Amino acid sequence: MLTRVMSAALQGVEAVPVEVEVNTGSGNPVVIVVGLPDAAVRESKDRVTTAISNSGFRWPRERTTINLAPADIRKEGPSFDLPIAVGMIAAAEKADIPRLARCLILGELALTGEIRPVKGALPAAVAAREAGLKAIILPMANASEASIVEGVEVYGVGSLREAYEFLTRRRELEPIRGDAASLLDGTTAGGVDFSEVKGQHEVKRAIEVAMAGGHNLLLIGPPGSGKSMLAKRIPTILPPMTLEEAIETTKIHSVCGLLDGTAGFVSARPFRSPHHTISDIGLLGGSQHPTPGEVSIAHHGVLFLDELPEFKRSTLEVMRQPLEDGKVTISRAAGTMTFPADFVLVAAMNPCPCGFHGDPQRECRCSGTQIERYRNKISGPLLDRIDIHVEAPAVAFKDLSAKATGEGSEAIRERVLAAREVQKNRLGRGRRPACNARMTHAQIKTHCSLDATGNEMLRHAMEDMQLSARAYDRILKVSRTIADLAGAPSIEGAHVGEAIQYRTLDRRLWV
Repeated sequence: MLTRVMSAALQGVEAVPVEVEVNTGSGNPVVIVVGLPDAAVRESKDRVTTAISNSGFRWPRERTTINLAPADIRKEGPSFDLPIAVGMIAAAEKADIPRLARCLILGELALTGEIRPVKGALPAAVAAREAGLKAIILPMANASEASIVEGVEVYGVGSLREAYEFLTRRRELEPIRGDAASLLDGTTAGGVDFSEVKGQHEVKRAIEVAMAGGHNLLLIGPPGSGKSMLAKRIPTILPPMTLEEAIETTKIHSVCGLLDGTAGFVSARPFRSPHHTISDIGLLGGSQHPTPGEVSIAHHGVLFLDELPEFKRSTLEVMRQPLEDGKVTISRAAGTMTFPADFVLVAAMNPCPCGFHGDPQRECRCSGTQIERYRNKISGPLLDRIDIHVEAPAVAFKDLSAKATGEGSEAIRERVLAAREVQKNRLGRGRRPACNARMTHAQIKTHCSLDATGNEMLRHAMEDMQLSARAYDRILKVSRTIADLAGAPSIEGAHVGEAIQYRTLDRRLWV
């Protein structure tokens, strides 16, 4: 007897439908799995047969061939356990299952027959809808994640028996419904606020400009000056995610296994802070079968790299493509995958190995060669891609002891939102968020024209600081953002002057 069960396989951050064909016939009672399975799928026959027996069902005591079609797509992970088990039970009982043709099924089986959560539930639900299926059956822990997809009924199950009885109409289950829009409440990160930051008014201004235009940012200052503290409060001033952005981000977190039953939807912008010992693959993505890295997990959010020169230079250099294109392409023997990676880079570093170069209160112990070697760990091309460089000096005692609190995140966020709205109206909506940092060369020509004063200031800066052509574009983009925050229709000399100040740590001044 031949039984067909629909499931799904992950390819990057998307899922493709897979038909699980279970055929029984005469011969030795063996179970054979074909269709380009990995080790986890090949081992499923042992988990599945034991789970079937412990659930009170009978599995075929004859030759059983399980084909995962299409055969040219590699099948990975234990999510095929449940569809294989359902197919084997149906083949053993020679039963016609009414609901099987309209459902996509996935889930990992424990030996007891319980169903464990799997990765990629959200992409699988999208694949089920696009394939014209009416429902998806999956582990209860993944149900809330999949329920945000409209047009497909989501049924969460806890055991193999429960799933099979539902498919054969011996048991009824209520579909789990989710409302993704209601989850986008605009909440910000974990109880922190910019009002807690003492002093550092110039740095907070630079952060406001960076987030208003989506610009990459580098904070430079001695240890204890509050660089990490400032960076961790950046999510509190970012615009809320749109539904499309939230679903796209959730898909990435889903295939990486970062969701659970209590957090099935990413409603706040991600803030990722990997350690400086991270590998190229950990940051960019990859492995034998390409999977997303930190740059993709931070999609539509912030990637914070503390102690930037401590990262391996090769690791930092792999960020060039995602910083320019908002995506990363990884090629391996198993195939080529493109992952979204549209994030704001925020980095922090000391001015020298000891951290006190240029500090008026503490003496720097580093030689000129040590300082040069330390700063040379960041290449010129990478530094060019960081729009704003700002110094974060040590906080003075009078600021630390002051009882008055600084401006809160809510007030800063309102200005950021107002500036972003101006940019949306000006640039329209495209594949990437409409913000000044994403402007094309044609848009820069159209929207970043300078008056005579601003043009002369920029000419002097280019000649005196020996800035690159990319730095020229960055200054124009930042100037446009500063003008938007000021509510100015055109870029004025003061806006250009402030933007130039944010390039004073350009590569050629460091060596």
